[in-house]
Amino acid sequence: MRLTPDAKGVFPIAPTPFHPDGRIDDASIDRMTDFYGEIGAAGLTVLGMMGEAPKLDGAEAIAVASRVIRRTRLPVIIGVSAPGFAAMGSLARAVMEAGAAGVMIAPPPSLRTDDQIVGYYAQAAEVIGPDVPFVIQDYPLTLSVVMTPGVIRRIVADNANCVMLKHEDWPGLEKISALRAFQRDGSMRPISILCGNGGLFLDFECERGADGANTGYAFPEMLVDVVRLSAAGERAQAHDIFDAHLPLLRYEQQPGVGLAVRKYVLMRRGILASDAQRKPAGGLSATARAEVDFLLERLGRHDPRARV
Repeated sequence: MRLTPDAKGVFPIAPTPFHPDGRIDDASIDRMTDFYGEIGAAGLTVLGMMGEAPKLDGAEAIAVASRVIRRTRLPVIIGVSAPGFAAMGSLARAVMEAGAAGVMIAPPPSLRTDDQIVGYYAQAAEVIGPDVPFVIQDYPLTLSVVMTPGVIRRIVADNANCVMLKHEDWPGLEKISALRAFQRDGSMRPISILCGNGGLFLDFECERGADGANTGYAFPEMLVDVVRLSAAGERAQAHDIFDAHLPLLRYEQQPGVGLAVRKYVLMRRGILASDAQRKPAGGLSATARAEVDFLLERLGRHDPRARV
């Protein structure tokens, strides 16, 4: 099952479950993977930035990815970003042999010019191989690499195995419109556009032409709802469910503590056994946990799935 340019829906970014002592929690991986399959996700992404991928060694990364791939029938994208191409190439080969649908590649922060960005992706595509579908991760707020719509068009034109953009620019609505305009005028072949940023702008991203979401949130069912309702033309209903979740979504989007919030809520929901992150990591204070509990209680008035 290979990733294609017509992929649509929600591909949640899966966190990596850990025991409090830092060991990988296999039972929670299985429970989490089953959960994503039950809520209508179209696929999964493992070893993304919110999956604490840099905290895993090579063998652990392959083991986590392989376990998820074996457990689900959904297409699984694996993050293979690495400081060097040797590590990227070996991880990409291993996960594709395990049955991954494709890989996601983020640009290193050292890239500054358009030609450097385009050249990097050409080299990365050569390293992983022309038969491996890949996703561009466009996340300038964290990676400090700014990709214009024109640069993305060049990457897509130069690499036949580029099938998806993970769009995480902010503000980025006009970028989606520009890329879809390229498709309409025939200057760029169609690719899938799935959006990140915790789903914070998903309501309007869908209206601008995004195919879905490729991000985390403690209630990915809401993301599935928004994408489905938007595709059906049910604009008011899509915004209603999105607006109900917006206070918690906003709280989870805080830099530095967002993953702690997400894991805490997933633990409250019984999906993860622990909200532990592997060190180095920050946690939630007692006050922060109480604030999240307050937001869950308020959300539960509008969405029964939040009554944990």
